[in-house]
Amino acid sequence: MKQENLKALQGLLKPTDLVLDVGGWHSPMNRADWMIDIMPYESRNRQGAIRLGDEAERFSEQTYVQRDICGPDPWPFEDKQFDFAICSHTLEDIRDPIFVCRELNRVAKAGYIEVPSRLVESTRGVERPFFCGYYHHRWLCEIDENRIEFLFKPAMIHAYRQFHFRKPFYRKINPTLDASWLFWKNSFQYRERVIIDRDQVQADLVAFKQKYASRRDLFVGKYF
Repeated sequence: MKQENLKALQGLLKPTDLVLDVGGWHSPMNRADWMIDIMPYESRNRQGAIRLGDEAERFSEQTYVQRDICGPDPWPFEDKQFDFAICSHTLEDIRDPIFVCRELNRVAKAGYIEVPSRLVESTRGVERPFFCGYYHHRWLCEIDENRIEFLFKPAMIHAYRQFHFRKPFYRKINPTLDASWLFWKNSFQYRERVIIDRDQVQADLVAFKQKYASRRDLFVGKYF
């Protein structure tokens, strides 16, 4: 989670707010009162907790719900049960982010979403030499105001240079551009942008690269 947004959360959340962490098994939020994730409670915290203040984990084994967050059944929470829901670096991984967004809107009054930026997911060498972005991510995510949009991450993005940025480019990206985020209240919009035709998929990838290739003010030094 972006550190500046973590500080914003610290000022935003009240001590009495009931907080849900969705998909936070890998790096759980200590401020969460409840957590829901497909992985077991005992194996949580693989990469280190996201810490909001110095308090211990608020959630416990009794308030940790182990289940597939992608359904098919609704989560076992009441409508607007939570004052705030956190979903950080989860939606890009899962098979059905639309279902999860629907449930976030249903069970929470407000929340925070963070995903890797499409810019990072379109850059080769971020995690592995021959893959763009993070090899296991399924979706290219874009956030615009109060809406998040998902586009299936096609395999061709890894193979052809006209579709992605080269490895040195990642080191030149302004740090504010490596993730996208959304603070929402009451509700947020979401959708999958479906592109079936191969030529249209290719055109979309090329257009995205050209959009950022022309914005040299966003980067440091030469990047081609």
